[in-house]
Amino acid sequence: MEPLYQQTHKQVHEVQSHMGRLETADKQSLDLVENEIQASIDQIFSRLERLEILSSKEPPNKRQNAKLRVDQLKYDVQHLQTALRNFQHQRYAREQQERQREELLSRTFTTNDSDTTIPMDESLQFNSSLQKVHHGMDDLIGGGHSILEGLRAQRLTLKGTQKKILDIANMLGLSNTVMRLIEKRAFQDKYFMIGGMLLTCVVMFLVVQYLT
Repeated sequence: MEPLYQQTHKQVHEVQSHMGRLETADKQSLDLVENEIQASIDQIFSRLERLEILSSKEPPNKRQNAKLRVDQLKYDVQHLQTALRNFQHQRYAREQQERQREELLSRTFTTNDSDTTIPMDESLQFNSSLQKVHHGMDDLIGGGHSILEGLRAQRLTLKGTQKKILDIANMLGLSNTVMRLIEKRAFQDKYFMIGGMLLTCVVMFLVVQYLT
């Protein structure tokens, strides 16, 4: 387990240092940098799944510490994933605003054709409304990401708690009935988490419809 943990730990620090490249990269290479960071994050998540299995096979006196180390890596990489998604969303929003501004400035305004006349104050008001919608979307999606990451962290915590309870139950020799009740409760918590995620998506959709 230790070699794989050290490799994963090193890769997390490499991704943290690469995040700074997002602010300095030019437009031509920005997509490439984002894809490289996302690929590294996906690889880290894959390694963490393997580490989670290996940590559960550690000797009892080392198992708890091994799980804590793996959980810390999960926490770090989840924050990196959230930071990357927020950066991408803000970039897309800026690019869309630039395109809309260019389209607005490129329009031909006339005083003779009533069908093509657009009062300047109305155009400015339209642009201001678009900016407000974008800011609202930024806040909404950022809050949605935070909620989903929180739910994911709770799922990991519940999963770790379930394993700890089952380990204790095995050591204490509790009955199979009690262990089945514990597993059933964890199964129900999973569906509560999924329901909460779906509810969050519905609320985000309704707010977007309202704002637009």
